[in-house]
Amino acid sequence: METVSFHPDYCKNEREVESKLIVSYLLPALGYQINMWQQEKVTRRFRLDFLAAPQPSDEKNVARLIIEAKHPKIVLEAAYHQLKRYMLVLDISYGLLTNGYEIRIYQKRTYKVHLVFRCHASELVQRIEEMKELIGREVLLQHVNPQPVPQIQCLSNPKPTGDHNMKIVAVYHNKGGVGKTTTVVNLAAAFARQGKRVLIIDLDSQANTTFSTGMIKFGDEAKDTLRDKYVYHVLRYSDTYPIREVMEKASFDSSNRIYVVSSHIRLMEHQEELNRLDFTRMVLKEKILKDQDKYDIVLIDTPPSLDLYARIALITANHLVIPSDLKPFANEGLENVRNFIKEVDGFKNMTGAAPINILGVLPNKISTNPRFLSSTFANRIENIKKRYKFPVMDAVIYDREDLVKCMEQTIEVGDLDMSDPRSIFDYKPHSKSSEEFSMLANLISQKI
Repeated sequence: METVSFHPDYCKNEREVESKLIVSYLLPALGYQINMWQQEKVTRRFRLDFLAAPQPSDEKNVARLIIEAKHPKIVLEAAYHQLKRYMLVLDISYGLLTNGYEIRIYQKRTYKVHLVFRCHASELVQRIEEMKELIGREVLLQHVNPQPVPQIQCLSNPKPTGDHNMKIVAVYHNKGGVGKTTTVVNLAAAFARQGKRVLIIDLDSQANTTFSTGMIKFGDEAKDTLRDKYVYHVLRYSDTYPIREVMEKASFDSSNRIYVVSSHIRLMEHQEELNRLDFTRMVLKEKILKDQDKYDIVLIDTPPSLDLYARIALITANHLVIPSDLKPFANEGLENVRNFIKEVDGFKNMTGAAPINILGVLPNKISTNPRFLSSTFANRIENIKKRYKFPVMDAVIYDREDLVKCMEQTIEVGDLDMSDPRSIFDYKPHSKSSEEFSMLANLISQKI
């Protein structure tokens, strides 16, 4: 089909970049008919300017193309990170970014996005054949995504037998505000970067981990989709709601290896009901074990309490991390933690299970003040060892602004600013915080 010509002076704003460059020239020139692309496509929680496929199909293995249009005054380098995030989270092979003056094409390979083509819009007519060889409809029609990551099947890849058994780690302290959620979500991302398949289970009705892993995809309670399928259903029904049906892939980290069983504020309303059912204490562990070949690491976030949900977490887990800011109230709470562990281990013994392996107290949210670190910090660690008889882990997570900011990111979806939390590895991969979580993951891997 013969295409019209294009000149960059045609576009004065973003709308004209979309209509005059993308719709009128690029999509027809690349061979995409009108039923092969969608404009302002909302998928997951992202709003894409354009999503194109070589055929009008929803097949997951078809290589697809995102096209993002920017105002002519926007520098493309500033818009690259948004496009990269779309490609990684949505597992889309190609992305085209343009402001009407420059055109860039990116390709996703494994977990990285590479620039494979760029030109000035004034060269477009002369270089359209090069673009067709990369992202033209006929080219994309001939192959599937280079490394597709299906929603569930990717968890079923056969693993070698031997000492690779799934490990279940609870992150627990009965004192709130010690950084449990931050530990769980960023530790999960660190394990994912080791190549591990990670499942997060949120057993806290405050649902902070659910929020911080990007599972809250609704702007108000009227659109709440979580309440129909979350961790309560796993605990309440012994014969239905297996883990694989309740979990969802997390979008807060680009590794594509993390799944989440969400919590909900309504979980607190069901505690009395679940307490009356004897099987609820063991059902979570049984359901995890049924799919144990699908995960390498299971991380359980717990409520800051001594209630049923905390008890279920410790019954289910093989290993325990106790995050603490080492302040007096948190330290005093360790006595309750120790007694609670003894009770749970008594129950485990009756069921023939081994006692929980205490990996240690994790110094968390620790001040970087030099005077504090040179004296008070060391004294508090010794106090935990001597007074409370807990081991202290050889890793420290310091109180840094990056760890707060990465969970406070937002993204525009229509007229709304929606929460868009990220792991520290996506938000600032070369930061001190990311190094600390990598070291923590390595330490835990060695211990378990």
